[in-house]
Amino acid sequence: MTTSAGAASTRRAAPADFEKSAGRGPKPTAAGPVPLAARKLDWLFIGFFLINLFFITYIVDIEQLTIADSTPGKFAYPLWPPAAMVDLVHWWGRNFDPALMARPVWWRATIWIDAVFFGPYYAVALYAFIKGRQFIRLPSLVWASVMMTNVTIILFEEMIGPHATPARGLVLLVNAPWFLFPLLMLWRMGGTKPPFAPRGERSETAETSVAGGAVL
Repeated sequence: MTTSAGAASTRRAAPADFEKSAGRGPKPTAAGPVPLAARKLDWLFIGFFLINLFFITYIVDIEQLTIADSTPGKFAYPLWPPAAMVDLVHWWGRNFDPALMARPVWWRATIWIDAVFFGPYYAVALYAFIKGRQFIRLPSLVWASVMMTNVTIILFEEMIGPHATPARGLVLLVNAPWFLFPLLMLWRMGGTKPPFAPRGERSETAETSVAGGAVL
């Protein structure tokens, strides 16, 4: 009688065991994000976002939208950015960056992308990276891809275009972070593990894929 009851218990447990192995059983409670203090690389991203949000996007780049023609005597100083910042941007352009001063239509189009899309991304990314919010993964991958595309096109103009720079090494060095940080972001947000999860935790997509393999 005992043997029969034990066999029946085993038969009842088997479907539950199968569901667990196939990924359909109860999932363990997900751990919280790794604290920011332990995510050393993310401090670099946070610093990069701050520089872009508060200096590059809405001071340096926005100047190229508020002043269409940078020829001296042909523009009035706008309300924003401050006149001192406008003069700084123009000093850089006159000495090292003719494309910035020429600001052709396609160039200004990349600035619009920066102001309308990248600026808000930096603000949201600051919150997400500090708090460890996983939703920022896809926007970060999109940002990185578009930024690398824009920078590649701009550097072709800077190196061999009609408005090529007389200081190629310096311009490459100054622009390098806007190619290297997106490249680093693709690595940081890639893979199957949620970007801010503890080591060893995988995304539900990866778990589902493994479960599907187990069922097959």
